[in-house]
Amino acid sequence: MDYPSRLKILTQSRSLNSKQIALISAFIAIGAVVRIGVDEVAMVSPPPDPLYGIIIAVGLSETLSFVSGLTFGPVAGFITGFSIILLSDIAIAPGPWTPFIASIIGLLGICGGVLRYFGREPTMRMMVVAAVPLTLLSEFLQNAWVSLTFNTPIAATMLIGLPTLVSALANNMILFPTVGYKTIRFLQNNRKATKPDSPKT
Repeated sequence: MDYPSRLKILTQSRSLNSKQIALISAFIAIGAVVRIGVDEVAMVSPPPDPLYGIIIAVGLSETLSFVSGLTFGPVAGFITGFSIILLSDIAIAPGPWTPFIASIIGLLGICGGVLRYFGREPTMRMMVVAAVPLTLLSEFLQNAWVSLTFNTPIAATMLIGLPTLVSALANNMILFPTVGYKTIRFLQNNRKATKPDSPKT
């Protein structure tokens, strides 16, 4: 049985069929709902303030973006990540940060799509290994945005954001090889969902 990463790479969103669009929409909906729920928990968490950053780093946004990119290609991965942040921020508190954070999470989906070009079979080990650099990239870019926006030293921003980084790293190292890998295996066992629609005769 072929792995999604070995299926035909879909480089344009218009190439996605109705089944693929439905799956991507499900990824977006699940990711957004989980992020909204985590934000609600973080908002009612007791002080100190860093606790909010630790809790809000938990979620499925980055996992589902990466899986979507790995399964359906970089465009789908970016759309998944960007849409999860955009939709959840609309429900939580949209602001000038929304397009930047959404683009950063979408970038992880692009990374998943790029990984497809290497033709590697997704394994639990690969998912764990991928989680580390992708989380570091995401957190660095988010802290860099904060540093540039508020004119603070990047080193200080990274230091303040260290608890969030640790939380995000633990979250992704757990969810990439569990939820992410099992989602890919589910799609492997239901290959019709990832294959193009058959032409009508």
